[in-house]
Amino acid sequence: MEPTPVATSPLPLDPSPLKLVVDADTGHETGFVEAVEFARLRAQAARYLKPEDLERLDAAYQLASRSHRGQFRISGEPYVSHPLAVTEILAQWHLDAQALIAGLLHDVMEDSGVTKEDITSQFGKVPAELVDGVSKLDRIEFKTYQEAQAENYRKMFLAMARDVRVILIKLADRLHNMRTLEAVRPDKRRRIARETLEIFAPIANRLGLNTLYRELQELAFKNTYPMRYRVLAKALRTVRGDRRELIARVMNSMRERLPVWNVDSEVYGREKHLFGIYRKMLNKHLSFEQVLDVYGFRILVKDIPGCYLALGALHELYKPVPGKFKDYVALPKANGYQSLHTTVIGPQGLPIEVQIRTSQMHAVAESGVASHWLYKENSTESLSDLQRRTTNWLQSLLELQSTSGDSAEFLEHVKIDLFPGDVFVFTPMGQIRNLPRGATAVDFAYSVHTDVGNRCVACRINGEMRPLRSELKNGDQVEITTAQHAHPNPAWLSYVRTGKARAEIRHFLKTVQQEEATHLGERLLSQALRHLGVALGDIGAPAWDKFLKEFNVRSRVDIFTDIGLGKRLAAMVGRRLADLQDGQPTPTGETKPARPRLPTPILIQGGEGMAVQMARCCRPIPGDPIVGLLRKGQGLEVHLNDCPILTRNHSSERDRWVDVEWEAGEDRLFDVGIRVMIHHRRGVLARVAAAIADQEANIQDVNMEGEHSEDAIIHFTIQVKNRPHLARIMRAVRHIPDVVRIVRERSIERPSDKH
Repeated sequence: MEPTPVATSPLPLDPSPLKLVVDADTGHETGFVEAVEFARLRAQAARYLKPEDLERLDAAYQLASRSHRGQFRISGEPYVSHPLAVTEILAQWHLDAQALIAGLLHDVMEDSGVTKEDITSQFGKVPAELVDGVSKLDRIEFKTYQEAQAENYRKMFLAMARDVRVILIKLADRLHNMRTLEAVRPDKRRRIARETLEIFAPIANRLGLNTLYRELQELAFKNTYPMRYRVLAKALRTVRGDRRELIARVMNSMRERLPVWNVDSEVYGREKHLFGIYRKMLNKHLSFEQVLDVYGFRILVKDIPGCYLALGALHELYKPVPGKFKDYVALPKANGYQSLHTTVIGPQGLPIEVQIRTSQMHAVAESGVASHWLYKENSTESLSDLQRRTTNWLQSLLELQSTSGDSAEFLEHVKIDLFPGDVFVFTPMGQIRNLPRGATAVDFAYSVHTDVGNRCVACRINGEMRPLRSELKNGDQVEITTAQHAHPNPAWLSYVRTGKARAEIRHFLKTVQQEEATHLGERLLSQALRHLGVALGDIGAPAWDKFLKEFNVRSRVDIFTDIGLGKRLAAMVGRRLADLQDGQPTPTGETKPARPRLPTPILIQGGEGMAVQMARCCRPIPGDPIVGLLRKGQGLEVHLNDCPILTRNHSSERDRWVDVEWEAGEDRLFDVGIRVMIHHRRGVLARVAAAIADQEANIQDVNMEGEHSEDAIIHFTIQVKNRPHLARIMRAVRHIPDVVRIVRERSIERPSDKH
């Protein structure tokens, strides 16, 4: 939370003793308040830090105190109370001295004259890097608040990928801000709460910090919907009183039955969090009275065999609800969480949720990745596995960074990946892959390796061939088939679920589009110059240098790319280059007068690429008379000469029209629509489809209108090589007795597709 602005100047770094500071308005001796808060923090840290580390902590406190002197929070408290509270949270997690120092200093680079170099010189490189990772980018100007926030998050995530302590400090910072949000104005309070729900709470969950995750959710709910929070809290207090006897009876029953099964255990009752209850009411459209399972139970045992013994005892005591059992012990969540979850029918028919776990699992569930510091003296294999999982996720953030185009796109990918996976699938070798619910075979392919994703063409799920868009279910075994020359399909973006898959597909498509656009732009500029009687090769380096300087462009390639994407008009670029070239010697050393040349159309090389696309409104095929339209930022769109939509909507854009022709010898397939009117007889659809197939055409889509009437219309999308190929197909279909009429359709849109 930002302090009230004050004039500051660079502060000396000598650790002088703290003196009393008296606030001019209140007369309070703020130094005493700070001393008490720091004494509490120091006592917490002294339980596990070495004496020399405590001395460095003292020095960091002195620097933080002087840096924030005269600064106050919106609530009126001295600002230094905030870093002290943040560092106390870090000390509760038993983070090391470097993290505690960074916690005390996490705001000094933003709010005072202390620099990263100052922190490095006194405390070392690591604390300085941690502080820098947490600091916002206040000194960089952005066009919008959203852009600034996206860049802040991007920097934070990348710093976190290098050192997870960055995000732990940031989470502690956010937790204290959320605990003290009452002083902030309502609109800002709601924005901060929304950010917390969208970004920080999911991060805490992804890192296994369950206690922090729940508290952030509760505080965000309280500050976003204060009235709903109060109403639900009151209703829960009422239920707590009504069901106290019932809860005690369930706990006593469990405590009596478990020893019979030789299970040494502890049983706890727990109240569901308000946000969880609210979300359940919202998602399932329930009233509070209809939410029966507002209480849950937790059983802690000594070891893994005890978990399954306790489960057997529980299912003997109460009937389990079918389909409500989850084994996160054998298959841990992505954040390292392990427990057995079951729902049973308790007394009076109430459903009861029970979690069964070991004490070690409970430590990881509550403290997550922080348990590495909190319990490192008792490091176990499960903690090592958690560290490995966290490291893999942080590494994936670096991969997302390298493939994302900008900060907003990077943040979008990270948000997708923040939610833990719910689907466990297997590779052919028996390895487990954890993916988000709704993930497809394409997501699985990219989870194996980027090259596998980029080159996948088919998949087998449980031994059967299935479409790549098939959603995966728990226990599926997935095998991916790849091809050397395959590449990502833009349509994949409509159904992939993981940030990695989405980022890699977009990165590939952008790269391909840029290469195609550069090649197309060069051809368009060459055509424009020919209209002016100049060859592209005649434009010398002096003319190009003047042009690039005049328009502040780095290279000729950038000009070609902009033309190919429709961001610049080839005619205008050509005219300016021709003017700059007049009187200049050509690259061969000659000074030639302009010679008229015949305009040459651009040759279209066949199937759709990223920079040249066939218009969906008229779907031209080789042999059709065509014209090109440069769409800004999208490249060249090829239309039929008489396309009504082109004429109607783009008559004012004739300077963007380009002469194009089909290149001879291309042997690619193009989508085209045909409409077949038939007498509806048994088997007529099969005969029409067979006639199309006999002419070596692929049927992409079939749609029928009026299938329950005497006459019907069948819409086909088929793939043809050219116009003569289409003519042969239409003749073959027309010879079928029950076919009344066949015509070519211009638009790809079907009547049934319209809403």
